Amino acid sequence: MNVSSIAVRTLPQYLEKVIDDINSIDFCEVHFYDHNGKIVVTIEGRSIYEQMEKLKLIQKLPSVYSANVMYAYCEEEISDALEGIRADAGTIPDKLKDN
Repeated sequence: MNVSSIAVRTLPQYLEKVIDDINSIDFCEVHFYDHNGKIVVTIEGRSIYEQMEKLKLIQKLPSVYSANVMYAYCEEEISDALEGIRADAGTIPDKLKDN
């Protein structure tokens, strides 16, 4: 499972509508907001691609003037990277062998 946190901005008069619109998107949830129009949202997905597609949906919502990724956790990608590091442990890259 992958999880991203995004920061969304809107104008105060559109806050409730934007929150409702975000919460209506599958696997997107508003966690915090202030009355100045700042919103914190989490997006879950099976892949980074799926999460980015949901981010794009939020960015296209009426009255959203910014939506940006603040944090991303990608369980499978981290596992794959760690396996690659372990597989290469103890080997010296060819570039480091050159005099």
